[in-house]
Amino acid sequence: MRIRRREFLRWAGGAAALPALSRIAAADGYPSRPITMVVPFAAGGGTDIFARILAEAMRAPLGEPVIIENVGGAGGSIGVARVVHAPADGYTLSIGTLTTHVLVGALYPLQFDVLTDLTPIAELGYEPLLIAVRNSLPVNNLQELIAWLKANPDKGSAGIPGAGSTGNLAGISFQKTTGTSFQFVPYRGDGLAVQDLIAGQIDLMIEPSSNFVAQVGAGTVKALAVTAKTRHPGMPEVPTVDEAGLPDFYVSIWFGLWAPKDTPKDIIARLNAATVVALAEPDLRAKLGKLGQQVSDRDQQTPLALGAFQKAEAEKWWPIIKAANIKGG
Repeated sequence: MRIRRREFLRWAGGAAALPALSRIAAADGYPSRPITMVVPFAAGGGTDIFARILAEAMRAPLGEPVIIENVGGAGGSIGVARVVHAPADGYTLSIGTLTTHVLVGALYPLQFDVLTDLTPIAELGYEPLLIAVRNSLPVNNLQELIAWLKANPDKGSAGIPGAGSTGNLAGISFQKTTGTSFQFVPYRGDGLAVQDLIAGQIDLMIEPSSNFVAQVGAGTVKALAVTAKTRHPGMPEVPTVDEAGLPDFYVSIWFGLWAPKDTPKDIIARLNAATVVALAEPDLRAKLGKLGQQVSDRDQQTPLALGAFQKAEAEKWWPIIKAANIKGG
């Protein structure tokens, strides 16, 4: 099993043909107060970092601040539910990932439909994962990690932000590909898991690369490989999986932005336009680039494109999760 980023919905770009700035004026009087963007994980993880960079860039085109609210738990479904049940007035937004807006639909007995109870605003970006281990683990490269795991079956531990998360599925794929076995330890967010990795409480993580840039730079964790074809711009010394001896193990996570169901179309258009303007900012792209996060192509930044992509991802991953009998914990 490989998790691949796909070329998707080139035709959807026509839905956003009007210049972004002219569309921003479509919703008269909105916004008139700060907007809340709910991050469905604890502070400090890759989604939280992306959200804070995006929120700052959206302030100018919206004319109001965007405030981050972290609501973690249950693989991100608690934070998503917070937005599902919020007023459909454009003042509460949901930023999330493949995990929180697709995978949770097959993992938890939700009291909402993750595909229909939110209105897509824009696909935002994506990033590869990083294979990282605690400093005290007696390995220095990916092949040594694989050898250590084989010599210690079921003794290793991998931190994940909930059962069925992208990192969990990537870890299962890693086990199948390498013939290894280890335990998964669920956390309320990647930031908390990284803290335990630094403290030596868990052995490894296979999670979004932005979680580790500062730690790798500070030497508090060991980075063994980035799950992409090219090296990470923020960690150029870290080899790709191809270079590290695990060819084609490419794994990425994508980000999107949603509003509650039935949010007026003119408000969705205003939010989409502000998002598009923010994503085009060179400063935002530079900040995300240092973290290894890339902005989605312009024609994928439409509500229609995100909605169709989200549905396609559910059709891909839900049967796999159910066949493996993975349950959210």
